[in-house]
Amino acid sequence: MKSKIETLRHELEQHNYNYYVKSSPTISDFEFDAKLRQLQELEAQFPEFFDPNSPTQRIGSDIASGFEQVAHVYPMLSLGNTYSGGEVHEFYERVRKGLNDDFELVCELKYDGTSISLTYENGLLVRAVTRGDGEKGDDVTANVKTIHSIPLRLHGNFPVGFEIRGEILMPWAVFEALNRERESQEEQLFANPRNAAAGTLKLQNSAVMASRKLDAYFYYLLGENLPASSHFDNLQAAHSWGFKISDAMKVCKTIDEVSEFIRYWDVERKNLPVATDGIVIKVNSLLQQRALGFTAKSPRWAIAYKFQAEKALTRLNSVSYQVGRTGAVTPVANLDPVQLSGTTVKRATLHNANIIESLDLYVGDMVFVEKGGEIIPKITAVDKDARFLIGDKVKFIEKCPECGATLVRFEGEAAHYCPNENACPPQIKGKMEHFVSRKAMNIDGLGSETINLLYQNDLLHNIAEIFTLKIPDLIRLERLGTKSAYNIQAGCEKSKEIPFERIVYALGIRFVGETIAKKLAFSFKNMEALEQATFNELIAVDDIGERIAQSVIQYFADSMNIETINRLKLFGLQMRLSDEKLQAHGTSLDGLSIVISGTFSLHSRDEYKSMIEMNGGKNVGSVSSKTSFILAGENTGPEKLKKAEKLGVKLVDEKTFLSMINNEIQTNINQTGLLF
Repeated sequence: MKSKIETLRHELEQHNYNYYVKSSPTISDFEFDAKLRQLQELEAQFPEFFDPNSPTQRIGSDIASGFEQVAHVYPMLSLGNTYSGGEVHEFYERVRKGLNDDFELVCELKYDGTSISLTYENGLLVRAVTRGDGEKGDDVTANVKTIHSIPLRLHGNFPVGFEIRGEILMPWAVFEALNRERESQEEQLFANPRNAAAGTLKLQNSAVMASRKLDAYFYYLLGENLPASSHFDNLQAAHSWGFKISDAMKVCKTIDEVSEFIRYWDVERKNLPVATDGIVIKVNSLLQQRALGFTAKSPRWAIAYKFQAEKALTRLNSVSYQVGRTGAVTPVANLDPVQLSGTTVKRATLHNANIIESLDLYVGDMVFVEKGGEIIPKITAVDKDARFLIGDKVKFIEKCPECGATLVRFEGEAAHYCPNENACPPQIKGKMEHFVSRKAMNIDGLGSETINLLYQNDLLHNIAEIFTLKIPDLIRLERLGTKSAYNIQAGCEKSKEIPFERIVYALGIRFVGETIAKKLAFSFKNMEALEQATFNELIAVDDIGERIAQSVIQYFADSMNIETINRLKLFGLQMRLSDEKLQAHGTSLDGLSIVISGTFSLHSRDEYKSMIEMNGGKNVGSVSSKTSFILAGENTGPEKLKKAEKLGVKLVDEKTFLSMINNEIQTNINQTGLLF
């Protein structure tokens, strides 16, 4: 039994890590909760195997590197979960017996996002902190300020100081648009809006954060001088100050009213613009909440009822394989059509070979398909009891389905790739589609259908030939008229003004997205230097690790890629940073590693990061003996200050820093100690 307990602990610890740290869960909430409950029951049966570090004794963590750690004034505990109406009744009875008095319950939607705690002083937002491990979390104030539904300044009659907690969400429409964009770039898709919101909140670039259009709803108020003695009235007051509070909240006096609320929203939630995964039920009176108190992990005065994810049982007819522009091969399950979450599902992703192996799939199997909070249908299990006259076991293919090349799998990668990038049709066409896309060369008129048409008619074989297209050849093609032909030619000419950093991105080097392309362009400044960059030179660039460095080297080691680039040069594309950007790219911080910490008044953190890169410096997240100095604002992290003092790392305030990069006090750092 000890072995079974330890195995469960190990599994749950891994799932906690996947969920909170990687924001990439591999099992559903229901499966996780079932495993956790099983472990709790076993530990109760066999107390001799108690472990203070068991998953049952702790709250998962979403703490990421690169953010300041802040202790919560009030611990952010998790709620007890249930999927059973019977357990909701049991919770009601426990509250009734515990209070021995009349009480009200507040029912509210359980939004499926990432938890946040905001602190306000004198009506101003001063700090935003993630839940973290419940005791401390990450200070994400700069990112949270980009969310328009979060007030930076309050109005009305609010307390001098208080804390409010809520959920940061990515609306369905934004989530679907983001995944469509990521799919077009062959980037890994977000599994659901919750993971997309959590990943976005931890971005180091607030500008990208702002573009994701996150939303936020708030559900709990804390402080010494709250306006009311009930939870419901406090949230109504918060709404009057400018906070987004759900209008679905309801005060219930009986368990029947609670049950009715649950039944109603189990159906109606599908019409909401954001994801919800259950109902939270809380005792309304704050005095009664205090009387009921807390367990080690959660309050006794609240419980979360979680909706079952929608599932359907259908037959697996076959597995097909899609090849993307980077050569990544994705398996897709072809199913008997089945209704799920209001849509007809005929296909479901199988992700990679590991998933196929873990499911133990056979053609003809009856499989469970789930959507729930997931926008992408996926197979979650096989009904092995229903196996009858099944076909072959599903095994991941060894050869590319398009060109027949033997697939490869890179160390540390779950995906298989076709290495035949210059002769595999989907890769050839995919690279051209990527090259002409809006964020790359932005050539109008060359969509996927037109590129496929040109490829089939032997007019396009690689990205360089886009600039050799002739109007007479285009006009004679079906579905392409004179106007379209001239638009394509005009788009090609205009694209020759596209800056160098976007050309690096347009090349479609595996693992090189927009941000990495920009870092490469500004670090090496021209295509010749990038072509000749060594492994050590590449990994010295901020955010470029071994995988990206190897991919860049492999790309430029291919003679066909070099030939393509040389042809692009002849067509007049921008193969170096513009003079304007080179002039803006100073050298006053060459070779310096700089840590940014605290809040600033003259520029944002992201603006300072850009200034550091533009002047030859490197942004680093933690203080070490190699740190040149800390660009320190207000509320600089105490741990960073302590480490800086221990290692003798100097502090520079923002005015001094701006003087340094303006070449006014370039030697200040060497002549002084603490500069503010």
